[in-house]
Amino acid sequence: MGHRLQIGDRVVVRTGATPGHIRTPRYVQGKTGVVERVCGAFANPEELAYGRAGLPARTLYRVRFRQTELWPGYRESREDTLDVELYEHWLRPAED
Repeated sequence: MGHRLQIGDRVVVRTGATPGHIRTPRYVQGKTGVVERVCGAFANPEELAYGRAGLPARTLYRVRFRQTELWPGYRESREDTLDVELYEHWLRPAED
């Protein structure tokens, strides 16, 4: 199974109050980060939570965010980052 995003791609996390179980923290929704790693394809945990098979498998990425992007008023180093693992269906390429 291929993946559509590559290491170094800038991405935006989808927003929305999706009903049910989700694995995407609200504090990263709508934020822009960079793909740091392609972790592989796994059963979708949002489906597994309901006893379903979680198929088709979804690609999981590790996305790196600058802390200043996530937290208004962040006062530490502008170089501080946070990595979050997110499934492909939550990500879209960022427009430059």
